[in-house]
Amino acid sequence: MFRPSAYVGRVMRIDPVRRQSVISLGSTLALTAIGFLSTMFFAHTVGPAILGAYFLFVAYYSVFNLIGDGGFGGAAVKRISEGVDQNAYFTAFVFLRVMLLVASVGLLLLLRPLLVDLTASGAFPWLLAALVVSVFTNVAANGVYGTGKVGINQIGNLIDTLVRIIIQVIAVILGYGIAGLAGGFVAGLIACGLFTFRFLDLSPAPFGLPHLRSLFSFSVWTFLSSSGYLVFSYADTIMIGYFMTDVDVGIYRVALQLTSIATFVTLALHTTLFPKISYWGKQGELSQVEHAIARGFTYSLLLAVPVVFGGWLLGERLLYFFYGAAFSVGAGALAILLPVQIAHVFMFLQTMSLNALNRPQDSFRVTAIAVCANILLNLGLIPLYGITGAAMATLITMALNATLAGRSLSRCIRVRVESRP
Repeated sequence: MFRPSAYVGRVMRIDPVRRQSVISLGSTLALTAIGFLSTMFFAHTVGPAILGAYFLFVAYYSVFNLIGDGGFGGAAVKRISEGVDQNAYFTAFVFLRVMLLVASVGLLLLLRPLLVDLTASGAFPWLLAALVVSVFTNVAANGVYGTGKVGINQIGNLIDTLVRIIIQVIAVILGYGIAGLAGGFVAGLIACGLFTFRFLDLSPAPFGLPHLRSLFSFSVWTFLSSSGYLVFSYADTIMIGYFMTDVDVGIYRVALQLTSIATFVTLALHTTLFPKISYWGKQGELSQVEHAIARGFTYSLLLAVPVVFGGWLLGERLLYFFYGAAFSVGAGALAILLPVQIAHVFMFLQTMSLNALNRPQDSFRVTAIAVCANILLNLGLIPLYGITGAAMATLITMALNATLAGRSLSRCIRVRVESRP
């Protein structure tokens, strides 16, 4: 006889890290599959131009949302996860987040005349709406994540994706184009915020200058490090949009998304391990940290390496059949972007570990070097080689970032890859 409570009981008896890893992995797998299928649908339905305009909308949202967050989201997760004055840190974070929203929206309005592509596509009002809604969503999600409810945070992300894609598919079928894609994005944020807010145990509490200073001391480096990661994620997209066309943006981002399947295990482990490594580091249990990171490398590479070789063999055919003939011209960029994901495994887990171990300065330093190289290479290679040049710049700088992050992390713990999973 099927008894759900019995299965839930078995799941809850699993070691917390393993249980949350399974939930995180399952959620990430679902998000990846849904993202791939929806992009395939949009590629065949609206083509690379409208899809490229949407990718630019997401890129600009990420930039201005980072400004609105100021690194305080990561700082709040870190301080809340330490278990001291949780409500005070949470309230201080809410206050700072609202203040920074005003600054980011003001900057966006000031720069509007320069954002020609965004204004021409009609996505600018949706960008404003997304930034406002993101305050509520990020506050709820970071509060839940900081208290160790990784599974709830992952389910919230899943709901975000599901609602976003459902609205986008309906809107595209009805002929709304970029407005439908951007509107679905905003709807997903709202749904995620409402869900995670239900599980938020933190409440408003008095806070003082010591709490603000503590958040600021960590947020500066987190913000700078996050800015570096954002450059890797979207600088190439924005520069392709500037030097080339929305069509080229669409082709490049589709190729990049196809390679991202190699790192969905890494993303799941990143989300699960950060609060755990933060706690172990606070308690001085560095052997636990070493073991977790080593195993994280191994599990991540078990998927990433086969995907890279498979992509080299079948890349052009996959682009043609999955996304359409217009996207198959991105095969050259795809071949270069595939090994980027191997370097991404090491970069992502190592910089996460540096931040979790309260060494955000080291994370920023290594990322800053790679960021400067990335911008210079994109400026030099995109005008000459187009999207292939952008892929080359990403590969070189991702490998550089991974190498430097490994050297910094090895100063405080032993960095290794397990020979067996």
